[in-house]
Amino acid sequence: MKVNIYYGGRGLIEDPTIYVINKLTEVLKELRVEVVRFNLYEEKNTMPMLPKTLKEADGVILATTVEWMGIGGFMQQFLDSCWLYADKEHLSKMYMLPVVMASTYGEREGEITLIKAWELLGGIPINGLCAYVENHVDFETNTAYAKIIEKSAETFYKSMNQKMKTLPASNTAVKKNILRSASLDLTPQESEQLSMYVSDDTYVKKQKEDIEELTQIFKGMLGTQDLEDNQEFIKDLKEHYHPIAEFSSSYAITITDQKKTLVIEASGGGLKCYYGEKKDADVQAKANYEVMKKIVGGRLTFQRAFMSGDLTAKGNFKTLRTFDQLFQFTE
Repeated sequence: MKVNIYYGGRGLIEDPTIYVINKLTEVLKELRVEVVRFNLYEEKNTMPMLPKTLKEADGVILATTVEWMGIGGFMQQFLDSCWLYADKEHLSKMYMLPVVMASTYGEREGEITLIKAWELLGGIPINGLCAYVENHVDFETNTAYAKIIEKSAETFYKSMNQKMKTLPASNTAVKKNILRSASLDLTPQESEQLSMYVSDDTYVKKQKEDIEELTQIFKGMLGTQDLEDNQEFIKDLKEHYHPIAEFSSSYAITITDQKKTLVIEASGGGLKCYYGEKKDADVQAKANYEVMKKIVGGRLTFQRAFMSGDLTAKGNFKTLRTFDQLFQFTE
């Protein structure tokens, strides 16, 4: 018989959880049970690989410490990895003893969290050990506490050895009918292979580099298109600009079906064209994309578009009529 212990604390000397799992290990070894311990803080870089260590175990002890709130990040990561990569069929036959020691409030909530998580994974949890420890020395030297821990180890051994049955829990029904793993529908072997890839830093780094490279390629493609869109009509305006001495004007032409505004600022020999906003323009005009195409293509003058109603405008009408002198498009 084999039991795996997964310790989710930080490995501090004064951590009472370490004392408890050492005591449990002594009793289980006396009962000729092989005990293997995994310190999750040492396995954080290979966490996705840990679920495969469950394959040869008959039972597990999930041990963690509540230092401020909850079961802690290492234990949560391990349970997440079990949900994604563990063989659920094997887990359904595994007994789990929760151990939660707290230096602050929340030991019972931590135990309940581990029990609920193991039930959702399909395993069989049994009543565990949880305690609030104010002084770890007093706790570890208390013989009554030691006997409780020893008794819990014996009960855990009997549960595994005798394959004790438990009453059904609602969490099982919830998992079956509602919860679904976010991962692909993989076989246990495929899940194990995937966990190896996930835990391989070199592989993950290469995948990230490939994704980043593709992202930059697509950004470049989109950026080129955006650049072309943002330069549309501007090149035509600059090529057909005929400055009028001592004449300055500004136009803000909103292209209605594209929801952007082309701003033209003419000042003697200078010309600025850009897409943006200019609320104080001499002429505020509106036209759709096709009308603007006709104007810059020389098939329609700015004034004729206004007179026919294809283009609406307000502001200085002398400046409006001057547009066709400033920009002389020919078909």
